[in-house]
Amino acid sequence: MSNISEEKMWNTVLIVSLVCFYETRAGDYCDDVIRDCQNNDLPWTSSLHTGRRCYEDRIATCLPRGRFNPSFIRKKVNSSQEVDVSPTFQHRVHIPPSALQRSMGGAETDGEVLLVTTVIDSSNFKLSKPRTSKGRAFMPSPMPTRKDGDVMGGLVLVVRAGSKSVTNLSQPVRLTFKHNKQVDDGTCVFWYESADGDGTGYWSTGGCETNNTSSEFICSCNHLSFFAVLVNPELSVDKRSADNLSYITYVGSALSLFFTTISLIIYICQHRRRPEKAIGVHMQLTGALLCLHLSFLLCCFWVSKLSGQEEEGGWVCRGLGLFLHWSLLATFTWTALEGFHLYLLLVRVFNIYVRRYLLKLSVVGWGLPTLTAVVCGISGVYGKYSLELKDENNHNSTAAICWISSDFKQRLVVSYITTVALPCLVILCNSCMLGLVVFKLWGLRRGGERQKMDRENKSRLWKDCATVLGLSWVLGLPWGLASTTYVSLLGIYVFTILNSLQGLFVFLWSVALSCKSRSDISSSKDPSSSQKMMTTSFNN
Repeated sequence: MSNISEEKMWNTVLIVSLVCFYETRAGDYCDDVIRDCQNNDLPWTSSLHTGRRCYEDRIATCLPRGRFNPSFIRKKVNSSQEVDVSPTFQHRVHIPPSALQRSMGGAETDGEVLLVTTVIDSSNFKLSKPRTSKGRAFMPSPMPTRKDGDVMGGLVLVVRAGSKSVTNLSQPVRLTFKHNKQVDDGTCVFWYESADGDGTGYWSTGGCETNNTSSEFICSCNHLSFFAVLVNPELSVDKRSADNLSYITYVGSALSLFFTTISLIIYICQHRRRPEKAIGVHMQLTGALLCLHLSFLLCCFWVSKLSGQEEEGGWVCRGLGLFLHWSLLATFTWTALEGFHLYLLLVRVFNIYVRRYLLKLSVVGWGLPTLTAVVCGISGVYGKYSLELKDENNHNSTAAICWISSDFKQRLVVSYITTVALPCLVILCNSCMLGLVVFKLWGLRRGGERQKMDRENKSRLWKDCATVLGLSWVLGLPWGLASTTYVSLLGIYVFTILNSLQGLFVFLWSVALSCKSRSDISSSKDPSSSQKMMTTSFNN
């Protein structure tokens, strides 16, 4: 009976001991290591100049939560052999024997080394503020170059081996980061802990080289640490801003459609009264702009309201996509012709005779867009274009329009040539023309009477500024603001507002020209008048 009681007593002691053991080890789960280390006053990461810290020591002995955790690898490896491990499908690590032997203290004999690799969230790394020298050129110690950007995938690769710091390797450690889409500007970096001891730091490229292939980044680093790939930060637009931009675009395009129609009527009436070539060119550009806003609204309306009644690549959507592309090309072409016409007016004013001038411009202005759109249509370029959007809650949505089809294999090539290269060339040439206009106006005002530095000259200055501003809209220079859409959300708003209301600004320019032409009839004999130079026409 006593034996039974003694056995029960020992079983109870054993159970209590096991419970106490697991309770004391409950805080040593690998998932809790980062949180526990961050609660300490000491830095939780490691750096090349201070050695190991809390996290590296704890992950060598922590308990994985669950029996199978593929993203956390901890095993003993032979120091004389190369090691390849993959904590995730997107990450792979290749460690040469020299790195493993260095982690043992430099011993070149065979032995086992504890290797730990895992991935952790990049939000655990707190960036320090950039240091400014404030005129002091002397630095107490060489510091790795700082690199700013977004961590690709939001994951940081951790590599730990042995008990010694591993630096200045002759055979680098090779780290592979796979990506699903083409990324051209990724850079391999490691985490450098700040000397302030507050747990902050920054990403640095020191000791790492980057090799980018079509599907992965290969990093060759001469040390072990926390590694990641930095890419340029992407400008994201939340759902509220996206809805606001859509409303601005629809309202602005509707207003532009209305005012370009009125502008076209004004130009037709002026051309009947005075058949000048400048008015004819303005009339053609206004017509192309009217077609652009009309086709855009039709494409958006068809996709949002009627696309469910037909298949994804229906003939109506393909036709609307062709119409929109043709209208955009015609707008840019006639914008370039406006710059060419202005060049003839300003530079080659005298002794110009161009036979069938407007007819030749029309062949170029309407012929080239038509030829391009027909070739693209025969090649099957047009259809439904879908854009995947993601809000702050990672909810996916799709925005669609009848445009260059997303399923067309050479979509990027066609898009870059016709909607990026052509506008850039037009904006560059017309910017030079606008600079020439400013130079001419400045020369005319400088050569005038210098005694009249009063209200009359100030009035002329305001008129010249209005002329330059109006010409900038006619020459399509606001399209150059597209570059600001990659910088900030404000740039997107400014670009959307100004370009969706381009028809309104062209209308104001047409009204100003109409009023100006009437008021300058009596003063058209003045040789110093800049307006005469602006409205000079050509003979047939």
